[in-house]
Amino acid sequence: MTDTASRPGLLAGKSVLIVGASAGIGADSARVFAREGARVMLAARSRDALERLADEVRQTGGEAEIVAGDVGVAADVERFVAETVARWGRIDGAFNNAGVNQIGRLDEIAEEDFDRVMTVNVKGVWLCLREQVRAMRRQGGGGSIVNTASIGGLRGSTGLGVYPAAKHAVVGLTRVAAHDNGPVGIRVNAVAPGATATPMLEKWRLDDPEAVERRIAAIPLRKPATPSEVGETAAWLLSDRASQISGVIVPVDGGFTA
Repeated sequence: MTDTASRPGLLAGKSVLIVGASAGIGADSARVFAREGARVMLAARSRDALERLADEVRQTGGEAEIVAGDVGVAADVERFVAETVARWGRIDGAFNNAGVNQIGRLDEIAEEDFDRVMTVNVKGVWLCLREQVRAMRRQGGGGSIVNTASIGGLRGSTGLGVYPAAKHAVVGLTRVAAHDNGPVGIRVNAVAPGATATPMLEKWRLDDPEAVERRIAAIPLRKPATPSEVGETAAWLLSDRASQISGVIVPVDGGFTA
């Protein structure tokens, strides 16, 4: 029998950048990654939230640093990656999780809401991929990147405005990046959460409680995911145990898209 307690964590010895780490899936993923042995660089706009999370990770024996900035600003994203490399000498993995949502029919969406969703969810992922891949290539190749897409990037859904369009774009970016960078050993995948118990879901519940209950009732497992369940999936994709997996979009949705 294998002594699983003595096995190293999935991410032992790896330095991993988490973008969008201050709450929800990003924060719980930081906890998961640290527990699996990663050194984590936590990036988001809220420095206070990042400091609290980094302290928590350190108190449980993990190694964490923070860098505050806006995923939609190229100079900030460059800094996220540069500080990861400066702190630990290299970047082995990245989880691009920053995202925003908005509710409503397409004809109800204001132009400023369209721009905000596209800037964070699409431009932000592109900026992150660009800088992370450049750094990994400078290291000689190798590494793993996971983006947060959504089941909204795999199918249409009423009442979610341009959010599904943005997540379809994340799926496209993920697949193109996998093709572009596979020859130098960089793997790029995405998780596609369904209903997940985050502040975003609670906001949707306040706006349209019946829609949320219908969505949960349609999940074969009859429950939303927890943020840590999404983080566990991302940790596996980032790890060497997924060494032949690239360009894949993994639903974490309790069977909703089955």
